Amino acid sequence: MAEIKDRENALILETTKGKVVIELFPDLAPGHVARIKELAREGAYDGVVFHRVIEGFMAQTGDVKFGNSSKPTFAPSRAGMGGSEKPDLKAEFSNANHGRGTCSMARSQNPNSANSQFFICFDNAAFLNRQYTVWGQVIEGMDNVDKIKRGEPVVDPDKIVSLKVAADVR
Repeated sequence: MAEIKDRENALILETTKGKVVIELFPDLAPGHVARIKELAREGAYDGVVFHRVIEGFMAQTGDVKFGNSSKPTFAPSRAGMGGSEKPDLKAEFSNANHGRGTCSMARSQNPNSANSQFFICFDNAAFLNRQYTVWGQVIEGMDNVDKIKRGEPVVDPDKIVSLKVAADVR
């Protein structure tokens, strides 16, 4: 098991394919890290599907409005179009590379439109550098991310069982 240096700045992501541990980067993206932790602590990500998963690129999830399979607002055909009730975030672009295991925020064409959706890179995606906000890195369980069912949209998608801040997990 990977050593978690700072439990307040790490996430335990339980997926239908297994556990993933993510180290957060509050120095790079303080607003985005705060939002992910806030939504995780509210349980907003629990039950959310991986709605867009592209081989060799990334697995996208985090649509807490239309992508939560356990809520009445679940709409598989609209998953990926929603966010949370919270305001969109101002971009926090950095020089961090979008490499394998990088966690970054999804957004629309507007650079300041990230809200709750995020993706995990399967492979190097350096073409996204300085255009999307990197907020974390998978430090354990990338083999489980690799098992997530592919598709655009995904038929019978994998999902987040729970997403918790490591400090809150006993």
